[in-house]
Amino acid sequence: MPFQPNHPRERLILALDVPTVEEAEAVVAATRGAVGVYKIGHQLVFSGGLALAERLIRSGEKVFLDLKLLDIDNTVAHGVQAVAALGPAFLTLHAYPKAMRAAVAAKAASGGSLSLLAVTVLTSMDDADLTEAGYAGAVRGLVAIRAAQARAAGIDGLVCSPEEVAPIRAIVGPDMMLVTPGVRPAGSAAGDQKRVMTPGDAIRAGADLLVVGRPILAAADRRVAAEAIVTEIANAAR
Repeated sequence: MPFQPNHPRERLILALDVPTVEEAEAVVAATRGAVGVYKIGHQLVFSGGLALAERLIRSGEKVFLDLKLLDIDNTVAHGVQAVAALGPAFLTLHAYPKAMRAAVAAKAASGGSLSLLAVTVLTSMDDADLTEAGYAGAVRGLVAIRAAQARAAGIDGLVCSPEEVAPIRAIVGPDMMLVTPGVRPAGSAAGDQKRVMTPGDAIRAGADLLVVGRPILAAADRRVAAEAIVTEIANAAR
């Protein structure tokens, strides 16, 4: 089913990339109602973030568990089943065909409304990084292959660079969610991201959801920073 937000803020995912649950709770308190989804990744998961995820879900917030699962089929399947029981809105896994098929089957067996998002190529990587890792070819070629494999596996959406949204949309059609990290408001530092775009440009390119972390977390007023991005999303979506 294509993603249909009721408000532009529902298209903004705030990455809670902070070291402690206490800091994450402060970020949530400062931004609640200004963003649509809170993303919890490895750093926070290993510091008590799963308990925080459960509290946020119980309070009505949408949670994105960014765990990037990749393992043997049975382990991926059991991981998906365990995550589905927690009730988050989104879960990531790496876009390897066997892992995706196992995850989709486990989700179907679990029921619920969990959306599986497959990560094509990390936005911190470029062609040189792929070569160093032993891959032949360029980022765009690998992203295209994995997008087609994700569609065939029945994955709900893809995580990809905003630079690759338009070509991926041509491959997967209108019904898969495209979620883009590597989003930086104009004037923000790219940090360790190598394939970036502004929020407005990412929406105009066809992205459904945007992941933003440091530009909000490092802002003097996190709510104002989030609201400015939501305004840019709204303007671009018109």
